[in-house]
Amino acid sequence: NCDAIARKLGDALCAPIVPFVPEGNLEPKSGHMTTMGTISIREETFNALLSDIVMSMKQHGFEHIILIGDSGGNVRGMTAVAEEYTKEWAGKPTVAHVREHYDYASATKFAIAQGLIPAGTKSDGLHDDPVITMNMMVTDPNAVRWAGRVKAGKASINGVSIADKDKAIAIGKQIVEFRATTTAEAIRKARGH
Repeated sequence: NCDAIARKLGDALCAPIVPFVPEGNLEPKSGHMTTMGTISIREETFNALLSDIVMSMKQHGFEHIILIGDSGGNVRGMTAVAEEYTKEWAGKPTVAHVREHYDYASATKFAIAQGLIPAGTKSDGLHDDPVITMNMMVTDPNAVRWAGRVKAGKASINGVSIADKDKAIAIGKQIVEFRATTTAEAIRKARGH
């Protein structure tokens, strides 16, 4: 989604994605760490990494450094780092955590209102979501193991089928557009435009 957001803004660049975030305690296991294969980092490790990234961006002359998360594990650290450097640097550069991108409830409401998914879908109890899965399929259907799901007869999430790849990607493109528009508006506000 970063590419779509940057294109909407017209004057933004996307930094590399930070693939590891706090996903729960390591010991005793909590949160997503109770799911096999999850990798988590400690909150202080995440905050230190974000701080180094933000300081690097400042050294390269960026006027606005916007932190965008797409996982619940991002929120505390991004907020803390943005607040720390906003205070320390007095807005030069701007450092902001824009939460609007990680608003799956609004993305789901949008998808339902547009008739992209049926209203009243019930969770299957897995850490999976049809709206976000279709969003991810726009970039790479392999990221959601689309072919494997279809082959195994598991191409339905909360009762929403993703079996028709072209249809799922078309829906995903509308979701990307919605999320990019919402996020770009929030970034403009954070930058004072």
